[in-house]
Amino acid sequence: MLRSLFAGISGLRVNQTALDVTGNNIANANTTGFKSSSTVFSDTLSQMLTSAAGPGGARGGTNPRQIGLGVQLAGTVLNVGQGSNQLTGRQTDLMLQGDGFFVVNNGTEQLFTRAGSFGFDESGTLVTPGGNRVQGYALDAAGNRTGGLVDVTLDVAGLTPAVPAGVELKSYSIGSDGKLRGIFSDNVQRDMRQIAVADFVNPLGLEKVGESSFRASANSGNADVGAAGEGSRGVVVAGSLEMSNVDLSAEFTNLILAQRGFQASSRVITTSDQVLEELVNIKR
Repeated sequence: MLRSLFAGISGLRVNQTALDVTGNNIANANTTGFKSSSTVFSDTLSQMLTSAAGPGGARGGTNPRQIGLGVQLAGTVLNVGQGSNQLTGRQTDLMLQGDGFFVVNNGTEQLFTRAGSFGFDESGTLVTPGGNRVQGYALDAAGNRTGGLVDVTLDVAGLTPAVPAGVELKSYSIGSDGKLRGIFSDNVQRDMRQIAVADFVNPLGLEKVGESSFRASANSGNADVGAAGEGSRGVVVAGSLEMSNVDLSAEFTNLILAQRGFQASSRVITTSDQVLEELVNIKR
């Protein structure tokens, strides 16, 4: 009888977790770059009543007799599927069509995000709404990457070759390869920076850290950082944002299933309690 009580309690716990995960998905249905999650359940250890026995003599074999002890949360699975494209017309709103993540720096570590709602701050650096700096590469005169990751900025002081004196930056554009191209007053276009894109062997192993950003974990593998369109990395779409990949119809279905599972588990506890009460009354 106690087994059924504890099995019911375990059912309450995991279905409450399913409700938490589903509720978070629904709450972020309109969050730019959000990736939904789902829960996976598994049974716990089973109590062995009678072990299996092989056939022998005049008797056939018998199967094991076991009683399950409830359910447990096996894990939460991240859905990294592509979200829909929302046109914004803002040049600094960027979307990755395909695999990969934008690389940002919060001052202490590198983070990774699909939310490309960027903008330039007072210093001319491309940043997230929370102030994290978008990372990329410096480029030489031929448009080739030089060195490691740097902040993506409109600063023309470090361009190679140097911009002639008196020449000013008039406008800019961001291509599908992630290159930030400046249009100058001498009618020359110069590649200034190239936005970096990171890919992972196991993106499902990334850790969520808030602000639609992720951190590399022991099971995600190290970030393979390069340029958009190289290898399996997606291409950059300027003037668009990737919306949340939450499927509301599926989430409401999951909400109903988790609710019914919670109710059924509570019913197991209630029924077990009633049977225990009857046993106590019989003893009286």
